[in-house]
Amino acid sequence: MFSLTWGSVSGWWVPVCLILGVLYAWLLYRQPINLDKRFRVGLAILRAVVVFFIAMLLVSPLIKTVKYTPQKPLVLIAQDNSSSVNTFKSPGFNAANFLNDLSRLKQQLGDEYDVQEFNFSKNLNNGLSNKFTGKQTDIANALRQLNNRFVNQNIGALILATDGLYNQGNDPQYEAKNIKTSIYTIALGDTVAKRDLLIGNVSYNKTAFLGNDFEIEVLATAYQSKGENMRLTVTENGKQVHTQTIAVTSGDFKKAVSIKLTADKKGLRKYNISIAPVKNELSTQNNTETIYVEVLDARQKVLVLYQSPHPDITVIKQAIETNKNFEVKTVLLPDMTGTKPADYSLIVLYQTSAASSAAIKSFITKSKTPVWYIIGSQSDLPSFNTEQNLVKISSGRTELQEVFALPDADFSAFTLSDSSSKKIAALPPLLAPFGNYGTSPGTSVLLRQKIGVVPTAYPLLAFGDDGGRRTAVLAGEGVWRWQLAEYQNYGSRNATDELLSQTVQYLTANANRQRFRVYPARNVFDEGENVIVNAELYNDALELINTPDVKIDLKNQAGKNYSFLFSRSGQSYQLDAGALPVGEYTYTAVTKNGTQQFKAGGPLTIKPLNLETRQSAANHGLLNTIAKQSGGKTLYPNQINQLSNLIRKNDNIKTVVYEDKHYSDIIDVKWLFALILLLLTAEWFLRKREGEI
Repeated sequence: MFSLTWGSVSGWWVPVCLILGVLYAWLLYRQPINLDKRFRVGLAILRAVVVFFIAMLLVSPLIKTVKYTPQKPLVLIAQDNSSSVNTFKSPGFNAANFLNDLSRLKQQLGDEYDVQEFNFSKNLNNGLSNKFTGKQTDIANALRQLNNRFVNQNIGALILATDGLYNQGNDPQYEAKNIKTSIYTIALGDTVAKRDLLIGNVSYNKTAFLGNDFEIEVLATAYQSKGENMRLTVTENGKQVHTQTIAVTSGDFKKAVSIKLTADKKGLRKYNISIAPVKNELSTQNNTETIYVEVLDARQKVLVLYQSPHPDITVIKQAIETNKNFEVKTVLLPDMTGTKPADYSLIVLYQTSAASSAAIKSFITKSKTPVWYIIGSQSDLPSFNTEQNLVKISSGRTELQEVFALPDADFSAFTLSDSSSKKIAALPPLLAPFGNYGTSPGTSVLLRQKIGVVPTAYPLLAFGDDGGRRTAVLAGEGVWRWQLAEYQNYGSRNATDELLSQTVQYLTANANRQRFRVYPARNVFDEGENVIVNAELYNDALELINTPDVKIDLKNQAGKNYSFLFSRSGQSYQLDAGALPVGEYTYTAVTKNGTQQFKAGGPLTIKPLNLETRQSAANHGLLNTIAKQSGGKTLYPNQINQLSNLIRKNDNIKTVVYEDKHYSDIIDVKWLFALILLLLTAEWFLRKREGEI
């Protein structure tokens, strides 16, 4: 549909244009000519219409075009494809019949609805699936992806078929509130727990100190096993170090068991925790866990110096001390008396310079102790530029500006998790000195500055080797805002803690003067997860190099060997060995620098994912809550045929017609030019035929 609209032009121009056309035609055809009167009137009308259209083009009103687009209501089906659905199925449940009933819904609803089908476990996938092989379940993520994919579309109903068990992500009922539509849940699984013993969780510190006792807390869990005795055993490298018997006193039994062990040997210690299976137990995959504890001689000490109190100090201290390998002391510069810098593995200068303390300046000048500079409103930039060569800041004024963190994908000195990188990029801005920033050759930048929406090459967090000393520069203050914002948005402060802790670990990595270090990203990898191993090689001056090749062999308990060559990454090495079979592995890495040979090794474990077997009782209460809060209903697999009637009777599920209005100048209407040309041509042809031209 289209119509004229005038906007700022008066509609009275229409009769004016019409009068102009009639007047022009009258002047042209008023004189007697050799034409029949009716012929002259017809030609006059043609000319009047042409002049009217041309005059209207000069007036230039707007053409309003209205387009109506109907959108059928979307009916989204999300089917749980995790293994728990089929492992702990309710009596009489048939997976093939269930999927057939679910897929028939599209035919039952007909062409009035747009039905789209998905399945999910850890991630969302297109179509329904009869495999039920997912080893992790994240219901909230599936709901989030559906909401993002169909945002601003006419979602009529969401059908969520699941047992309500999830072992990844947030509580799905909060994510369900973001989907503004009726959610019909199909309750799968059995709410009666099966007979099973399992290790629900293991809490422990990843580091302990030589000669000290440390505790492991094991959550021993048993379902439908009242009267049985659980035999809990802890072994170290095959040698039993602890055993105890736990009486199961109820059908739904949980008990936190504290186990005290002694760190009597230095190095990485592996402990296997297991519960002996009982008769008719549903699954024994969840009866064992493997943990690694690194036994250290002593903690590394970090000294944080500052001019005046700031909330960043507390955040930095807490983040570093999440790694039990580090002990942090914070000192005001005027209170330096009695503090010995030589006792510390890292010095953090928070908005101060070494020149502010003669003792600190002398120590840093003479030693190779790593230094981390953090810049802010109290910083003396000229002194900062003089004391290190990593980052230079040229500024003619003392103003600060807001800068957002932009992770650099090319940084390779150490690895931040993908989730932490994404979170850091979305955190509030820090306050950095206004000015021009430069970096010396060899500087590695982890975070760059984004000013407003403009990415820059300016460093925000940079690392480098300054005369044989590992150095870092954080060119901004306000990390306390990061911690608060992350906790508010994500319910944790993991990304902030990981960034600060990894920074300190990297700076102090060569404090023990190890020339060749090889360390996996984790000591325990999940089944199907890529095994990542890092390596660092130092020359005689303890400078990081990666010129020689580094080879590594990964050998499992069956004697099968996997050989790899490390890739060079920045100034160090990294290996992505891909997904390896489940089992216990030892790794041995070798390299040669000149005539010196280096060798490093250690253990790692790839454990089977048994998250889906940790809970056997379906959570139908969660499904009832989601359905109720959205205006939907909870059904069971044998009630799927009721869905089509429920959807049709829901008055909120209807076709939505979208109106699209478009305005254009009349001069853009091409057919009008064609009409004018056609009318003029017709007039010329008729006059020509009658001999008047």
